[in-house]
Amino acid sequence: MLDIEIIAIGKMKTSYWNEAACEYLKRLKPFASIKIKELKFTPFTQNNSKRVIAEEEVRITEAIARSQGQVFLLTEQGKKLDSLGFAQILDKLDSQKIIFVIAGSLGFSSAMKKKYKSLSLSEFTFTHEMARVIILEQIYRAVTIINNKNYHY
Repeated sequence: MLDIEIIAIGKMKTSYWNEAACEYLKRLKPFASIKIKELKFTPFTQNNSKRVIAEEEVRITEAIARSQGQVFLLTEQGKKLDSLGFAQILDKLDSQKIIFVIAGSLGFSSAMKKKYKSLSLSEFTFTHEMARVIILEQIYRAVTIINNKNYHY
């Protein structure tokens, strides 16, 4: 069974995104243990954006250290995969904890991008709520591919 943690800056505030995330979490229960860790979102302005990125980096780094696993930052500059390629990665890492990290509005610092592997959900930029639903759907799609279930065509 896959052991996955999603670390995200901010909470799910929009009901329809939250409902979608809950639906995928429910579907994933037979295939994976999924833990969501929501970290504090700090409002920012142009004057304090560098400080906010640094504070978020500290919170994310601490959460990663507590979790100890294979880390993937979700960023539009990350490695682009199709669903089959993503399924292959999850299948190879099935004996390890896998950590996906969703940044806040300001993204990840360059230091974090250098330190950890990155995956791209798309070249588009998404809100953190959308990104969470998309990664959950892709994890679900991947486990159905791995387990030869009818979902991915």
